[in-house]
Amino acid sequence: MPEDFDIRNNEIDDNFEETIRPKRFDDFAGQKSVVENLKIFVKAALLREEALDHILLHGPPGLGKTTLANIIANELDVSMHYVSGPSLEKTGELAGILTNLG
Repeated sequence: MPEDFDIRNNEIDDNFEETIRPKRFDDFAGQKSVVENLKIFVKAALLREEALDHILLHGPPGLGKTTLANIIANELDVSMHYVSGPSLEKTGELAGILTNLG
């Protein structure tokens, strides 16, 4: 980066987040035991030519849950839909979202 670069003077590309997130397990830093387990799950699903069973990623913000979910989808070559928990306001909204995914 040039020494005179100042983020305040440059516009951030709309796809900025997508360009900085790792797209493969090998590019993900941290959570080594989690990543190793996920690699096994994904490889097994691919070898069986079956969908990957349910995975729940939980923990405080900043651990890489969304990034890992994106990596799993990328490794399986499938699309991903996600919903932020705080955006769910009424009981039953999650069931409706899951029903409409099929």
